[in-house]
Amino acid sequence: MSGTAGGYDATNITVLEGREAIRKRPGMYVGSTGIRGLHQLLFEVIGRSVNDVLACGGGCVDVTLTHDGGVRVTDDGPGVPVEAAGDTSSACLETLLTRTHPGAGPGNRHTASWSVYGMGPCVTNALSSRLMAEVRRGHTLWVQEYKHGAAVAPPAATGPATGGGTSIAFWPDAGIFDTTDYSFGVLAKRFREVALLNRGLSISLTDERPPGGVRSVQFQYPDGPRDFVAFLDAETGAHVTPDIIAFDRDDARMAGTVEVALNWCGRREEGVRSFANSVPTPEGGTHADGFRTGVTAAVNTHARQRGLLTTADPDLTTDQVSRGVTAVVSVKLDSPEYEGATRGRLGGATVHDCVEQAVREHLGTWLARHPEQAAAIIDRIVQEASRN
Repeated sequence: MSGTAGGYDATNITVLEGREAIRKRPGMYVGSTGIRGLHQLLFEVIGRSVNDVLACGGGCVDVTLTHDGGVRVTDDGPGVPVEAAGDTSSACLETLLTRTHPGAGPGNRHTASWSVYGMGPCVTNALSSRLMAEVRRGHTLWVQEYKHGAAVAPPAATGPATGGGTSIAFWPDAGIFDTTDYSFGVLAKRFREVALLNRGLSISLTDERPPGGVRSVQFQYPDGPRDFVAFLDAETGAHVTPDIIAFDRDDARMAGTVEVALNWCGRREEGVRSFANSVPTPEGGTHADGFRTGVTAAVNTHARQRGLLTTADPDLTTDQVSRGVTAVVSVKLDSPEYEGATRGRLGGATVHDCVEQAVREHLGTWLARHPEQAAAIIDRIVQEASRN
């Protein structure tokens, strides 16, 4: 049967583009119309701000959950270029807020990714009942308002401004989302992670909604993953060795960097947290596997060299060595490879080899320089292994 005979032809096809497509199928762009999608609206906006300030070497991003159900994200970056100001060297404000940017997905070593979507603030704009953008750039304050993703008017210069930066306030569309009530706890956890993984970045979260008064937290960590391990150990109340072992290395072979911090504590289970471009990889991957291989090799080599294992003793296994380890393994790559659409597991054999070598060499050096602590760690591993 032909398409025409069946009553179906080109006139039956509706082409949706831009905000119409986003509003028609919001789940395709933010994952759901539930709380997860609601949080993604904010992540699309704060991701741009964070990367703007990181590109400048660091800075502040302030997020406020307003009493009227909106969210305001303000940064002290250079300010989004405004077309009316004559600066067209990069994407202007209206382009940023009305066109998707799917190429931003996994990010690169100089950016902090926030999700598997990475479509940009235009998605937030399209799925909000209202959005207000303010840009401080070129000593001028520019303002533009949107409703349901459409500009009310072009950007307008409203007066002088000091410094640079961008502020975007939006109100999620209650006709699209099941809830517009943001979770302070979920946001604080994610903001803390990103701040811990990116030195020089400050993220604050203020909640104006509680009837008992405003609550606010700020996250800034000068020592990166080292601070992350200290935080994880403090959460569990675990007994730790005096020093947290931490290092970072650039490696051209994997076109990126690796940062590692680890500690042996009194717990019996392993606690390794892995990240790729600041996004958690809950299923691990080649960076986490390379870390475990490197730690095992360094411990066995040191134990053999110092006579802590006899020639009759078998090598310690990865499971034995990793028991009781708290660690953060963070790689930042120009072109990360993932296994699966959800990007829960990192791929790439080169990443495994680079991380393994870096861990083996740096941990081996630390063990050699701290023989008493190394002996105590290995003795604990051996004793635990003998009981199992």
